[in-house]
Amino acid sequence: MKNRVTEANIGMIVGKTFSGLNANALKFLLPLWLSPLTGATFRCVFAALAFWVIGWFAKPERSSAKDKLLLFLLGAFAIYGFMFLYLLGLSKTTPVSSSIFTSLQPIWVFLIAVAFFKEKVSVLKVIGIALGFGGALLCILSQKSDDMASDAFVGNMLCLFSSIAYAIYLVVNKRILKRGVGLFTILRYTFTGAAFSSIIVSLFTGIDAPLFTGTFHWFPIAVLLFVLIFPTVITYLIVPFALKYLKTTVVAIYGYLILVVSTIVALLVGQDRFRWSQMIAIALICVSVYLVEVAEGKEKKKESGASNNSETPDIHLLHGS
Repeated sequence: MKNRVTEANIGMIVGKTFSGLNANALKFLLPLWLSPLTGATFRCVFAALAFWVIGWFAKPERSSAKDKLLLFLLGAFAIYGFMFLYLLGLSKTTPVSSSIFTSLQPIWVFLIAVAFFKEKVSVLKVIGIALGFGGALLCILSQKSDDMASDAFVGNMLCLFSSIAYAIYLVVNKRILKRGVGLFTILRYTFTGAAFSSIIVSLFTGIDAPLFTGTFHWFPIAVLLFVLIFPTVITYLIVPFALKYLKTTVVAIYGYLILVVSTIVALLVGQDRFRWSQMIAIALICVSVYLVEVAEGKEKKKESGASNNSETPDIHLLHGS
C-alpha cells in the first residue's frame, strides 16, 4: 500500500503539472498555429481514438446501452462545450487567467449539487464560495486587454463558462460511476461524443491549421503533440488511479499545481505580466476551494465515521484543462 500511495502522489504531481503546462502550450498555439475550434477538434478526436485503443488492452467492463448513450450525449455537449469554450477563451486571455477559472470547477460542482441534489450548505462553504466569486470577479474586472490578451473580458467569461460546462460533466459522470460503469467505458464514450460534435462542426467551418501549411514547423508540432498526448490523454488516466489511494483534501491541494505551474511558466516565457490583482485572485480562489473541500470532508466524516484510508474520493477534484 505504501508503494501505491507513493505512486499516487507522484502521479498527481505529474498529472497536475501537465495540466498547468497545457494552458501555456495552448496559448502558444492559439490562434497563430491553430484556430480554437480546430484545436478542440484535434483534442477530442485524438483522445477518443487513444482511449479506444488503450481500452482494448483493459479488462472488459459491463455497461448498458442506456449508459453508453448518456455518456455519448454527455461528451457531445459537455466535454466538447468545455473544450471549445476553454480554447476560444484562452486565445483571448492569458494562461494565468484561464487557470484561475479552471480552479473554480469544484465550486460549480457544489452549487449544482445544492441546486439539484439538495447538498448541505454550511457557513464554511458559503464563505468559501463567496471568496471564490470574489477572486473570479477581481480577475474579470481588473484585467485589461493588451498585446497578451486581445479581448480579456470576453476571454475570461468564456473560460468561466467552460469551467461550468466541465462541472456539469463531472456531476453527471459521478452519478454514472456510482452505477458501476467502468472508467474506460466512460472515457471512450464521452470522448467519442465530443469527437462526433467536433467533426460535425468542422464539416461546416472547415479546418484552420496554419501549422500544417507551407514550411515544416517542428516546434509547434512538438507542442501540439505534447498537448494531445500528455494533458489530453495521460492526465485523464493518471488522476483516477491516484484518487483510489489519496485523501480528497490531498488531491485538492495538488489541484493548485495547475495555477502554480501555469503562472510561473507564463511569467517566465512572457505570456503574462505580474499583477497584484491576479495574485490576490489566485489566493482567494485557492482558499475558497480549500474551505469547501474541508467543509465537505468534515461532513462526510461525521456521516460515515470512516477512517482516512477508506475515505471516498470525490470525482469533482478532477480539474479539467
